[in-house]
This record gives sequence, C-alpha cells and structure tokens, in this order.
Amino acid sequence: MKPTKHFVYFSSKASTSGKALSQGNLMKAGRIDIAIHSLIQGVFLSHDFREDVKFHFIFNGMPDPPKHIEIQIVEDTPISKRDVAKIIQKLLYKYKPGTKNEVFPGCFIEKKSFFHVLEELEEEGCELFTLDKKGELLREVEIEKTPVFILGDQEGLPKKELKKLKQMATPISVGPKMYFASQVVAVVNNELDYREI
Repeated sequence: MKPTKHFVYFSSKASTSGKALSQGNLMKAGRIDIAIHSLIQGVFLSHDFREDVKFHFIFNGMPDPPKHIEIQIVEDTPISKRDVAKIIQKLLYKYKPGTKNEVFPGCFIEKKSFFHVLEELEEEGCELFTLDKKGELLREVEIEKTPVFILGDQEGLPKKELKKLKQMATPISVGPKMYFASQVVAVVNNELDYREI
C-alpha cells in the first residue's frame, strides 16, 4: 500500500549498533526508548495498524552513522508493541553496506543521511513539514500532497539541520506546550484522522 503520510524522526545520538540495544538499556543507547514510543504512536491503533503510514528513523549516533530505518506495516510484518526494540535491534544488526536491506516485510535499513531521505521524499512529490513550537498551528495549515512530518528526539532538531530545513519545509506547531515526541506524533495523526487524510 502506498503511504498517505510519512514521519521522519531524527536523533543525533541514537545508537547505530545492534549490540548497544542488546545490553537492555535503551536510554543509554541514545534514547532509543523515545524512538520506540514515537513509532508506536505513528503506526499502532487499538487492535489495528496504520498501514498508510511510513515511519523513518535517522539515527546519527555512534559507531556507524547515519542509519536510515524505514518501517511500514504490511500484511506479514512481524510486529507488536513488545517487539519494537527487538525489531530495531535486528535491523541494525542486519545492515549491509551499499544496499537497502529488507530485513522483515516492510522493514528496511540502509546508510542514508537525513537530508538525502528528505530530498528523496520531496522528489516523490511529498510536502514537508517541520514540527516547531513557533510554526503555524497545525489546525490551520493546508495539507494537499502526501505530507511528511519531521521531528527530533528529546533534544529536538540541531540548529545546523534546522537552518537548511527552513528552505525545504513548512514549520508547524501542535500547540503552545512542549510535548514528548511521541505525543506530537499522536496529535498529528489525530488531526489527519479528522481530515480523513
């Protein structure tokens, strides 16, 4: 199924090593716990999945950045909320240099930078939005094309990336408060549900 929306989650410290996740401390692995919660809000529903969402992780932590993980739930994707950490761990372990490797149905890993991913989505005709507290209110933004929502981890998006993003993406806000990344994903999905996008 072709996605109707994308989420791109960037983390400058998320580990690019499956071994780091195998040690069991997701916080020490560059706050992979935040990435997991964001994915759950992005693609899970109560007793169902959002098959029209493609979730992208850009992990820029050591030892081998960048890593692009792409997850879209398809019929045979072996995933549950309890398994997300293991799936990310296996994806990192199964990385193969020079290729986009499909480790499970709908689950890919490759070496690709943040802006390379965004540029490819833009070339596909997608409309880019950056989650930014100072941006235009989501409820008032027109969304016509396939939207891409870009967000960061607990540290947000680095200033260097934000500067370049201003030339590519429309900044939007989900409200006056500072929310967890996962909560932002839930709010965006809720708004799109109401608009039937």
